[in-house]
Amino acid sequence: MANDFRARLKKREMLLGTMVTLPSPPAAEVLASLGFDWLFIDAEHGPLGTNELLGILTAVNRRAACVVRVPSCEPVQIAKVLDLGADGIIVPQVNTPQQAADAVRFARYPPEGSRGVGLARAHGYGSKFKEYVESANSEIAVIVQAEHSTAVENIDAIAHVPGVDAILLGPYDLSASLGKMGQIDHPVVVAAIRKVTDACRGVGMPLGYFGVNAAAVRPYVERGYTLIVAGVDTTLLAGAARALLVELRE
Repeated sequence: MANDFRARLKKREMLLGTMVTLPSPPAAEVLASLGFDWLFIDAEHGPLGTNELLGILTAVNRRAACVVRVPSCEPVQIAKVLDLGADGIIVPQVNTPQQAADAVRFARYPPEGSRGVGLARAHGYGSKFKEYVESANSEIAVIVQAEHSTAVENIDAIAHVPGVDAILLGPYDLSASLGKMGQIDHPVVVAAIRKVTDACRGVGMPLGYFGVNAAAVRPYVERGYTLIVAGVDTTLLAGAARALLVELRE
């Protein structure tokens, strides 16, 4: 596989990424060519299905690590994404240690897990089957999202689950679960984020954060978060186009 994303993640190197939501392989290819360490490819929200993911992964072609957020923690969904050649998965709404353990199990081949064996793009359509199967368990990254008040309550146990490589905060869903929709700077939300931060730091668990722009993620970089995703392809496109239009009208 020759994939060092998981190794860099576990060493807590700074990994800078952005979010891909558009079903456009060329758009993802452009983002990958700019020097991002990784792309957060969102198959939970929006239109990205199997065919769209295949096109994006093929177009990026390892210019950046591609980590796919699956719709939910289901074995078939996770296996399908990994068979397409994703470098890792992001599992949303992981609220208990059992759910975290399931995410790891579904992403690992036996005897470490229960991932089914098939022939697909990740395996070179058969030509690299042995190489892939022998390296996948050590190279595929499993990232779980803490984005609910229940996850905060269970964060110590979740952070101790073997095979979880990082915990990615979902600040907006977390704020909603705490009755503070969108108020990510509210003291209640800030306290919940602090609890997650402290628990993960205590066991050396890498931490990730999503923000709409560089200013939003900078405070978390300063707190030691190393898995960073800033911006979304749609907002980046809109922002650049809006700035151009303003400049033209001036």
